[in-house]
Amino acid sequence: MPSAKRRIAASVAGACLAGMALVSACGFAAAGSGLPPLPAMGPSLRKAVAFQTGEQPGTIIIRKTEKALYLVTGPGQALRYQISVGRDGFGWTGTVKVASKTEWPQWRPPKEMRTRQPELPAMVPAGPYNPLGARALYLSRDGRDTLYRIHGTNDPKGVGFDGTSGCFRLTNTDVIDLFKRVAVGAKVVVE
Repeated sequence: MPSAKRRIAASVAGACLAGMALVSACGFAAAGSGLPPLPAMGPSLRKAVAFQTGEQPGTIIIRKTEKALYLVTGPGQALRYQISVGRDGFGWTGTVKVASKTEWPQWRPPKEMRTRQPELPAMVPAGPYNPLGARALYLSRDGRDTLYRIHGTNDPKGVGFDGTSGCFRLTNTDVIDLFKRVAVGAKVVVE
């Protein structure tokens, strides 16, 4: 991929985090005690559903128009999680894999994002105040990081909308559940 395209892809992928509520990152400095209250985990928006697919159990299928992530659990069965998806101009489709998983990930906004939003920190450390939430599944294509993630959020009201810049956002409660069920190497189909 030419250098300019690579920079644009990194900017767009990294910008998926810009749509997140940065309450924890910004509120940290404003808290009188030095630490804000721990963020809410959010409700579980997960349910077992009938789901017809030719994909194997353990596969994730994301249907952006439904704002739903399906984890295939068996023939004709899946767990359905409500998610937020990319807003206009930030959607994508394709088949990727879960390259790695992290509990309470740190977040480093890309340089391009920080240029547009200079108030963003260079890094938000791992822990409960991170805008990536409780867990993150890192997505790769052909062994290369896509810079897109399936992750939690510290703002449970931020789930169920076209509000990200390409990532897929669940409540912390649901991303913890999904994290336990999905293996590194799992197939992810984004429709």
